[in-house]
Amino acid sequence: MKSLCLLVVLAPLAGALLAGLLGRVVGRRGAHVATILGVLVSLIGAVLVFQQVAAGQTFNGAVYTWMVSGDLRLEVGFLIDALTATMMLVVTSVSLMVHIYTIGYMRDDPGYQRFFSYISLFTFAMLMLDMSNNFLQLFFGWG
Repeated sequence: MKSLCLLVVLAPLAGALLAGLLGRVVGRRGAHVATILGVLVSLIGAVLVFQQVAAGQTFNGAVYTWMVSGDLRLEVGFLIDALTATMMLVVTSVSLMVHIYTIGYMRDDPGYQRFFSYISLFTFAMLMLDMSNNFLQLFFGWG
């Protein structure tokens, strides 16, 4: 489940980085395709996580330890339970619909690629907020 959760979180981040850093190279179409595919992959992963949680599996653990100082351990971790899995579905499905809707809404905006990068980055942050198992990560997702 840990690798599936990483896929759910990192897919929108990958789309955001692609649209944000290579926005001029990939163009408008490339920016919205990359971010929509990232959120779609995240939604499919969230459905699979939800099915595993419905079958009785949960997860609460560290994914990455980024600093240790004495007894203090700063980690990136996930807590996946029924509420988290449900919110993962809500966040990814609503985000996918917003991404699709804004293709037409933002059609004439000069910051098209930047907008899609930001909205996909927002999806990443919401998922980090939802899935966090510690306060530091919760605040990272909130900001």
